[in-house]
Amino acid sequence: MGDATPQGSSHGGHSGHGHSHAIGPDANVRRLSIALALIVSFMVVEVIVGIAVSSLALLSDAAHMLTDAAAIVLSLVAIRLAARPAKGALTYGLKRAEILAAQVNGATLLVLGLLIVIEGVQRIVHPPEVEGAPVLIVAIVGVVVNLIAAWVLAGADRRSLNVEGSFQHVLTDLYAFIATAVAGAVMLLTDWRQADGVAALFVAATMLRAAYSLLMASGRVFLEAAPAGLDPEAIGHAMACQPDVVEVHDLHVWEVTSGFPALSAHILVAREADWHAVRLRLAEALERDFGITHSTIQVDQDGDQLLEIAPL
Repeated sequence: MGDATPQGSSHGGHSGHGHSHAIGPDANVRRLSIALALIVSFMVVEVIVGIAVSSLALLSDAAHMLTDAAAIVLSLVAIRLAARPAKGALTYGLKRAEILAAQVNGATLLVLGLLIVIEGVQRIVHPPEVEGAPVLIVAIVGVVVNLIAAWVLAGADRRSLNVEGSFQHVLTDLYAFIATAVAGAVMLLTDWRQADGVAALFVAATMLRAAYSLLMASGRVFLEAAPAGLDPEAIGHAMACQPDVVEVHDLHVWEVTSGFPALSAHILVAREADWHAVRLRLAEALERDFGITHSTIQVDQDGDQLLEIAPL
């Protein structure tokens, strides 16, 4: 493989333009909408109780639930945008709207997590009076609500980074409620007021972990890196080992959006080979062995010479 300039006649081919998931967009929309209704309903209750008892853990959970709701709304919008057909300058349509939504979700988790770290440390140093019983009760209810929401979203197509971003928001909130329930129980039994701040730091840690994962995954797509699990070197070697293939040049593997890998390459084939048959074999091998259903393969026959035109 290399970056050689192709010579001779060239022929482009597409193996297909497929991008399908076992779970369709409509099912994802339905599950996201159910999760959104659960989260918004409980968020209102949590804000009221959190303010009443002065619990940072509850208020940080409520703030996270607000980002959960915003993340799901953003996901719903992105799904609708991604479903629009390609036209004009947008030759892939708006499929990367889902990746953009995932990146925004990751960024909000990052910022919110850092803010909660700062406030959590302050609360450990200067712990306020917090009533343990209301915190414990609300947190237990929150665990149940987020368990249901996480179960609903777990059934959606999480191969989509967009859906995965919303799922991670809900999942980190579930962990946060478990930590908050533990903090409420500790304060109720021991009167250790720092437990609220410690729980808030645990909440922040789960947010930052999810944020890192989402930002890295969405960043790979925007930087047009090869999809996770696909090795360009292995793909190039497999193509070069096909019968009648002499050399592989300018191999590029990237991801248009979640679950939509694409490939372009220039290959040289033996002069006596049927270049069309070779291209079809390569396309079939890419789909069968690597799951790449969208490929553009330029074929030249080895030894072709360009016509040189001398200046007058």
